[in-house]
Amino acid sequence: MADMNSLQVPGENNHISAPSSPSVGRNDCSIAPLTPSASPRPEARLRTDHPFSVVVAIDFGTTSSGYAFSFTRDPEAIHMMRRWEGGDPGIANQKSPTSLLLTPELKFHSFGFAARDNYHDLDPEEAQHWLYFDKFKMKIHSTTDLTMETELEAVSGRKVRAIEVFSHALRFFRVHALKEVKDQSSSLLEGDEVRWVITVPAVWRQPAKQFMREAAYLAGLVSPDTPEQLLIALEPEAASIYCRKLRLHQVIDLSLQPMTNGLSLESDGSRPFDSSFRQAREQLRKARHSRTFLVERGTGELWSEMQTGDRYIVADCGGGTVDLTVHQIEQPQGTLKELYKVSGGPYGAVGVDLAFEAMLCKIFGEDFIESFKAKRPAAWVDLTIAFEARKRTATPGRSNALNISLPFSFIDFYKRYRGQSVETALRKSNMNIVKWSSQGMLRLTPEAMNELFQPTINNIIKHIEELMQRQEVQGVRFLFLVGGFAESPMLQRAAQNALGQTCRIIIPQDVGLTILKGAVLFGLDPTVVRVRRCPLTYGVGVLNRFVEGRHPRDKLLVKEGRDWCTDILDRFVSVDQSVALGEVVRRSYTPARSGQRKIIINIYCSVSDDVVYISDPGVRKCGAITLDLPEALPGTVARAERREIRATMQFGDTEIKVMAVDMATNQTVRAAIDFLSN
Repeated sequence: MADMNSLQVPGENNHISAPSSPSVGRNDCSIAPLTPSASPRPEARLRTDHPFSVVVAIDFGTTSSGYAFSFTRDPEAIHMMRRWEGGDPGIANQKSPTSLLLTPELKFHSFGFAARDNYHDLDPEEAQHWLYFDKFKMKIHSTTDLTMETELEAVSGRKVRAIEVFSHALRFFRVHALKEVKDQSSSLLEGDEVRWVITVPAVWRQPAKQFMREAAYLAGLVSPDTPEQLLIALEPEAASIYCRKLRLHQVIDLSLQPMTNGLSLESDGSRPFDSSFRQAREQLRKARHSRTFLVERGTGELWSEMQTGDRYIVADCGGGTVDLTVHQIEQPQGTLKELYKVSGGPYGAVGVDLAFEAMLCKIFGEDFIESFKAKRPAAWVDLTIAFEARKRTATPGRSNALNISLPFSFIDFYKRYRGQSVETALRKSNMNIVKWSSQGMLRLTPEAMNELFQPTINNIIKHIEELMQRQEVQGVRFLFLVGGFAESPMLQRAAQNALGQTCRIIIPQDVGLTILKGAVLFGLDPTVVRVRRCPLTYGVGVLNRFVEGRHPRDKLLVKEGRDWCTDILDRFVSVDQSVALGEVVRRSYTPARSGQRKIIINIYCSVSDDVVYISDPGVRKCGAITLDLPEALPGTVARAERREIRATMQFGDTEIKVMAVDMATNQTVRAAIDFLSN
């Protein structure tokens, strides 16, 4: 934080950066901004272009992950990752489970199906010393004070730094992807010829995005010295980029399905809803051995129906989160413009899993479930996998029960723990919607499955409906459902019933891979999204001349005989403000004293734009800009306060970027923006 005791004031009308209280801060590094610029202005982009030979995208999902790549010489061909060993019966293994296994010594052991299978095969006593992680991405979304020291808890209860867990997973993808790229490349690839793209939910804040970048550095994907080699892609945005390329035969249009008494029926009484999806998946399965997808050079024929200015929503329904973005396609260039700030929440498919766990707690007791998870962690993982496989087969209008196998160790452990059988527990629970099968299975009736799905699905539909009622989103023509959860017939039917009369609901055939393919396209052309909306208001705390009657007395600071008002928020950008790619915000700062080697500027943010001071409710410190000052050359700066450091910030990209120049020498100043050390 800036040190007020040695603040230099360059002029009466200039904003002066200040802390919230006039106390001496770290590094004794006071700052004084000169003439702040008003709104963002266009300028050459900060990203340096580089002749990359290949783009590799990693879709790091909550429940499943994968990678794809494309050579820049042949950008219409997107190559999907090799199909890995293992997998669940009846599930097309396009991606791998986001599961990681570490040895008791915290060394990497395996990822994906291999991690899951190896953990399953461990002796129950031994398993308690190993560290198995799954669905760990949600922790990054739910942690409000994310830092490099944030920890993740393994199934066995042991903890390890989250950054290490993520970097192990990313390192695994790096090794596999580079091997596959080299196998398909005719020339020898250098490390700096690869551009990497990592997907994150659009509702993630800056600390989480920076966290993924730091994990990628740690995993060796790229060096911190070449940050432009790594792009962070927003998941619904990537899906939107790919949806531009869709042809009519590559989509399922739910709006074309006829409705009868809430069910869509064929003339023979069967449901085309399910059969059309099965046909699409069958086509995919036949084509999947090639693993190469061809995309349109321009926009796909689906878009020929759209007029300039037409709007559409992409709802990315993933494992952990649901992200909604509203885009407008700009013809003829096919670029995208975001119309409303991204929204969403933790309404992913994991919500159904948590509801199942809550149901088990209700039947068998929360104390037993917690004890079983701790003492038989591998068996607990088996049970969740069994539910996951059955969850995917749940359909609306199903008349028969879904059977879920209980591991023998669950039945045995319960008998020892409670002194009674699982069957007795079910009978005593009075849960008529869950039955017991003599084959050792829980029989979930259609009513039970409905109860598990409805809270999560209702949250998704409600969120989409609320978004569509906003003024900025009026007149939406299409709603694209993408992400793994969009494969669920339960969600598809709910969307069709609630929203089918309002707009056309489109599901890309290859719905689970939509984001991955879009991320590759984003890596090939990062300029495709031309305008974005700011999710928050960002600014810094400054001093202004104190005006009696306008400023509160508790903000008065008298410095060298002058009255100043502290804590005023100097906005860089406002929430939901349109910012075009390449637009920048400039601020100039001057060191408080000669010889000063570092300037630290605290950044504040708010979900509202209706704020005046950094001490207002809802305003919080969210990061800091650090400017490392080179030693001033003799004769270039007469007095400290005349040394101007101009900082340039870019808000129109998927991450906030900063650069700075020493105006006296025109030398670049090392500038960094940090959201993780808060």
